[in-house]
Amino acid sequence: MSYTLPELGYAYDALEPHFDAQTMEIHHSKHHQAYVNNANAVLETLPAEFSEMCAGQLISQLDKIPVERIKAIFQKNGEQIKSSIRNMAYRPLPVRRVYIPKPNGKLRPLGITVVSDRVIQQAISQKLSEIFDSSFSQHSYGFRPNRSAHDAMEEVLDNLNEGYEWVVDLDIEKYFDTVNHDKLISILREKVKDKATLNLIRKFLKAGIMDEGVVSPSEKGVPQGGPLSPALSNIYLDKFDKELEARGLRFVRYADDVNIFVRSEMSANRVMKSVTSWLERKLYLKVSTTKTKVVRPTNSQFLGFTFWKSKDKWECRSCNDRKKKLCNKIKKILIRRKAVAKSLSETFKKVNQVVRGWINYFRIGTMKKFFEKFGTWLRHKIRVIIVKQWKRPFRIYTNLQRINQKMKYGFSEEDIYKVANTRRGLYAQCNGDVINFILNPRILSMKNGDRPGLVNPIEYYLIGRQK
Repeated sequence: MSYTLPELGYAYDALEPHFDAQTMEIHHSKHHQAYVNNANAVLETLPAEFSEMCAGQLISQLDKIPVERIKAIFQKNGEQIKSSIRNMAYRPLPVRRVYIPKPNGKLRPLGITVVSDRVIQQAISQKLSEIFDSSFSQHSYGFRPNRSAHDAMEEVLDNLNEGYEWVVDLDIEKYFDTVNHDKLISILREKVKDKATLNLIRKFLKAGIMDEGVVSPSEKGVPQGGPLSPALSNIYLDKFDKELEARGLRFVRYADDVNIFVRSEMSANRVMKSVTSWLERKLYLKVSTTKTKVVRPTNSQFLGFTFWKSKDKWECRSCNDRKKKLCNKIKKILIRRKAVAKSLSETFKKVNQVVRGWINYFRIGTMKKFFEKFGTWLRHKIRVIIVKQWKRPFRIYTNLQRINQKMKYGFSEEDIYKVANTRRGLYAQCNGDVINFILNPRILSMKNGDRPGLVNPIEYYLIGRQK
């Protein structure tokens, strides 16, 4: 399939004397024809399933085009794309709206940019980082090279341990969706002098949002999900960082999460009122009156961590809701009827991925007791899956006896026979001394062919703490 230029619905001289016939003919037959030619050139590089789509379907599916095809498009049409950007004629496509669940049960809107626009956004983002990053505040950590959430937490703990034990927990309401476009462009213009670049950024901001096939205009905000959004969000809030530094305040910012640290409750309340007013007046952002609060560290949450004080210093640990989220993820993987139907190799890989990822993030927290309890709970659920897969008492007996003899655990045949033939339920059966001892952490952590060993949470956590 190829596209053809439709006939103009009226004569070329229909708009005279405002537009003469020759101008209309050139505009239609040359300018509009160029769009058709470009579309057909792109179609030549696409897989067959895309080439048979109508224009509307193609636009809605562009984010699914293989990356290698996008590379071919840029190789073939790269110079034309560059020229259209320089001439300020490039037009980005609307972002596709998707929703992901938030920890509080609500949905977070994301904007999925088509791959070709994503490539251009990434190039702009890298250049903006080169220009702006060196002047960013040292107290800003989100979306910056060589900076992480762990670095942010270390500074938070430093502030608390130096006596700044009152926290202004600042919440900017729907930050990414409420960024003022004109204000953002004016901030960019202070260091970016290229008109074509500024024009292109504004077009990306105004590209619109496609939600269930319907395109709506985007009058404000930067869509979350695109490569350009993190850089723009940091540039916008850098003005706020500079204001806090000028006031001599101690703070830590990670994207739109901001904590300000002061020595007294009175100071905290004064700071909260003044910075709220500044954000609303200067950056046109709305601060949540219900979520923004003055709290003690033990009632504070930042980047998934909360705080507690030992004998001599403040320390951090995971929030309870993040622990519940981890357990729910594991429960979902280990739903008995589904896990039993899968190989242990697949199950172990998924469990290890979730557990290691979670521990890698929260390892800076002091949570030894939690990981001991969590590891016990995890292995119990794994043992249930294993015994369920063995099914028949004879096979359960044979497998347990084989491990018992090989590892020289010393259980009698009678002990193992009783466990294999018990009428107790699986959970009770797998919680007894025999199965607990035979299918111990060491056995479960052993590799077997393509099956990885099951991660031991407490061991993995302690090793990470030593690094």
